[in-house]
Amino acid sequence: MAPHEGIHHSWQSISRAPDPRLRGGVLSYTAYVEHADGPMRRLEVPFAGIPVILSIGPSILIDDVRRCSFVAGLDDTATRTEYIGEQRGIQVNLTPLAARRLLGLPMSELARRVVSIEDLLGAHGEELLARLRDAPGWEQRFVLLDAYLLARLDEAAPVAAEVEHVWARLRASHGAVAIGELCEEVGWSRRHLAARFRAEAGLPPKAVARIMRFERVTETLRRGGGGLAEVAYACGYADQAHLNRDFRAFAGTTPTDYVARMLPDGAGVAGDGFPNVQDAYARAA
Repeated sequence: MAPHEGIHHSWQSISRAPDPRLRGGVLSYTAYVEHADGPMRRLEVPFAGIPVILSIGPSILIDDVRRCSFVAGLDDTATRTEYIGEQRGIQVNLTPLAARRLLGLPMSELARRVVSIEDLLGAHGEELLARLRDAPGWEQRFVLLDAYLLARLDEAAPVAAEVEHVWARLRASHGAVAIGELCEEVGWSRRHLAARFRAEAGLPPKAVARIMRFERVTETLRRGGGGLAEVAYACGYADQAHLNRDFRAFAGTTPTDYVARMLPDGAGVAGDGFPNVQDAYARAA
């Protein structure tokens, strides 16, 4: 892990690709260790994936609710997180369709929700977390995750081929493909496609397409990809005013403010608007 030092915050992270048999559904593993001697607040904007947090350290506040290990469904609004002290664990990013298979429930049941691992997986989830805590290092934890997810995948029912096709087309186009075109390709009406896709992925295809386009913007800005008008055009927006509207909807702020709040070295985006962290933890207890 390469260390990064701030004035009141330090962090280390290491990412690893999953076993090749999981790729396409399991997007990444990222292990992290963080320390903050004051409130560390982040703004988490929507992205077209399902984050799974496997904590082997203290809890974190998510929109003022205390959480440890959890799964967050697709969402089209921003989330704010906060902690003080230490954070330690692994984030696994899944596609919604992989999460549907690995978790064994329709993603519509998780949309706009955060649910604990123990509530979703019961004793299996508790056993996984215990084994991760007991493992001697991060590489051994990654190996454990590979084995656990491969075993669950072997037992999982497939997702409808039409839904897989629509997801792949949306992903490949960064959300730019027309919904009518997708309906023609799979032979479904708009209403049927919206209902089936929402059940499997969590949100209807039009909402997912907007999130994918917005995700492309945030990734471009993170790489320093040019001025806002240029980024808006390159990512499929009609103009910068259109981009500004999506930032208000998805991030609750302007593109300029979002860029100003980006933390160095990939540490995320600084949040605001949180109460004193000690008061927040007391309310969440």
